[in-house]
Amino acid sequence: MENELEWWGLERGYYNAGGAMAVPSGDQKPESYYVGVDVGTGSVRAALVDQRGTLVAFAEQPINQWEPQFNHHEQSSEDIWAACCVVTKKVVQGIDLNQIRGLGFDATCSLVVLDKQFRPLPVNHEGNSHQNIIMWLDHRAVSQVHRINETKHSVLQYVGGVMSVEMQAPKLLWLKENLRETCWDKAGHFFDLPDFLSWKATGVTARSLCSLVCKWTYLAEEGWDDSFWKKVGLEDLIADNYSKIGNQVLPPGASLGNGLTPEAAKDLGLPAGIAVAASLIDAHAGGLGVIGADVRGYGLACEEQPVTSRLAVICGTSSCHIGISKDPIFVSGVWGPYFSAMVPGFWLNEGGQSVTGKLIDHMVQGHAAFPELQAKATARCQSVYAYLNSHLDLIKKAQPVGFLTVDLHVWPDFHGNRSPLADLTLKGMVTGLKLSQDLDDLAILYLATIQAIAFGTRLIIEAMEAAGHSISTLFLCGGLSKNPLFVQMHADITGGNGKDEQSWESCVSQT
Repeated sequence: MENELEWWGLERGYYNAGGAMAVPSGDQKPESYYVGVDVGTGSVRAALVDQRGTLVAFAEQPINQWEPQFNHHEQSSEDIWAACCVVTKKVVQGIDLNQIRGLGFDATCSLVVLDKQFRPLPVNHEGNSHQNIIMWLDHRAVSQVHRINETKHSVLQYVGGVMSVEMQAPKLLWLKENLRETCWDKAGHFFDLPDFLSWKATGVTARSLCSLVCKWTYLAEEGWDDSFWKKVGLEDLIADNYSKIGNQVLPPGASLGNGLTPEAAKDLGLPAGIAVAASLIDAHAGGLGVIGADVRGYGLACEEQPVTSRLAVICGTSSCHIGISKDPIFVSGVWGPYFSAMVPGFWLNEGGQSVTGKLIDHMVQGHAAFPELQAKATARCQSVYAYLNSHLDLIKKAQPVGFLTVDLHVWPDFHGNRSPLADLTLKGMVTGLKLSQDLDDLAILYLATIQAIAFGTRLIIEAMEAAGHSISTLFLCGGLSKNPLFVQMHADITGGNGKDEQSWESCVSQT
């Protein structure tokens, strides 16, 4: 949930001596604490909560990214683990460590590669083993994913009919075909990043059902399908009962091994032996949190509606649209259905828009008026986006702000379309440009980009509903959900989808 807690803490000024956010929790000292570590695309966050779920402390640490070639995005597992240690030590400062009962991780679904001795292996032609993670947004495996999809194997029906280049099988095939000697032949372990972190904490190589079902073609009720791996040219992964990619699978939240190892405990500043939970993908951690949100007492129209009517929209660097159902629903171009991948006993569908937050940054920072925007925002002690929102209010005059883009339109698939078109070859487009490049033009382009993302969300909702979902409420979390313009445009644009617009907007805005 990109920067969500950071924003909350900055607004209130809660920070402890270690630089972590510390939130007053009343006079009564709680008996138990829990640590959650969230690894996003650009930073690692840790939160300390008490047994009532009250946030006690929060800290954030940036992590490195490399792009050695276009569409090649890499990170370092050692760098990420070091950041986990920094933030965890910060949030437990001043806490009786004997009161900490458990630790959990979520992370992006990036691919971590280690050798047989659990040492990093290079995922690049440069041979830099420090860069041993292919990030989730990496699109190097275009040829490989096309060939996988051409097989039309039956497992593809569980990823919306077409596998995404952002999933793990095409990345694995790319490594085999491009880095055979330096990486593939030496590899002993391929981890989803959340599972790497739980292994690092416990020494247990068990994988979370969440990661394997959502990104690796594992079926919760049937397991691995040998015929798929043989058909796509990755039959060597079947060896030793799939030991390289996971032959022990646990439900999210299950306790791992004997808990935190002494070595990891020292790194993290936590007691050895505390329980460590099987991990979640970061979007699914956010989805779990909001899908089950208690909305009683707020006067929302969605209060009496079933949990299956909710769509969790986790909007940070990218956007994920997560809904659940009692029975499997197959939606063309939308990932899933995945059984028990997030909520036990429910099927999960996941739509998505690649790099939405990054797209907004790209459009704003690439405009000729961006230096002027930076200067004016700094003078007001505002973020550039808070300034743009206020500037739009100034220039809208008597009309609703959304009508400022009547002549300017953005097609947002600058990084391909994940859902529901499932076409990674699509490109972005802007129509209605003028010769002027002043601050008004920048603000309106920013608005048009946000509207385009909201229309993409509407398209995903329409595809899910046509297939059998019944969605009445959006629940937003993540950094972009703290932008009131982003939320309002989603309410306005999806609220026109044949629903009671007032109640829809109310639920979106207040959740």
